[in-house]
Amino acid sequence: MSLAALIRSIPDHPKPGILFRDVTTLMKHGPAFAQAVGLLADRYRNSGVHKVAGIEARGFIVGAALAHALGAGFVPLRKRGRLPATAIGRDYELEYGTDRIEMHVDAVTAGERVVVADDLIATGGTAEAALRIFRDVGATVIESCFLVELPALGGRERLAAVGCDTHALIAFDGH
Repeated sequence: MSLAALIRSIPDHPKPGILFRDVTTLMKHGPAFAQAVGLLADRYRNSGVHKVAGIEARGFIVGAALAHALGAGFVPLRKRGRLPATAIGRDYELEYGTDRIEMHVDAVTAGERVVVADDLIATGGTAEAALRIFRDVGATVIESCFLVELPALGGRERLAAVGCDTHALIAFDGH
């Protein structure tokens, strides 16, 4: 089954000139979503993964499903101020300013092996911030994984520049 064919493209969202890749159409298709999670799980099954971290919001869906498939713990990476207990975080650059992602300080311990998951990688700024959070606590990020990659926006190269490999199931040209 073609996973790429199940991803809806929405022109001019969230602003003119952007072609938004909507993965919710893949996620609502049970067999396709199971296939996607299975492909990711097969990649990490023998990697000694302790935790899968999902980046808010669609990364929660991908990450939690992957963690379940691997029998690993799940760590939500949330936007600033959304976690109820003590959190640590990293700021990252946006086109129009900065934002921050955070995790609970006790979510991951030094030496644990982590996979960072999200629905899509574009510029890689959020994934890089996630990588840095895990390095701050002494964890090892095995790899960052995504359902979709937009190669023209350079996210893979950005993560490679800070020593993180990237895996995506689907790549779309353009932005």
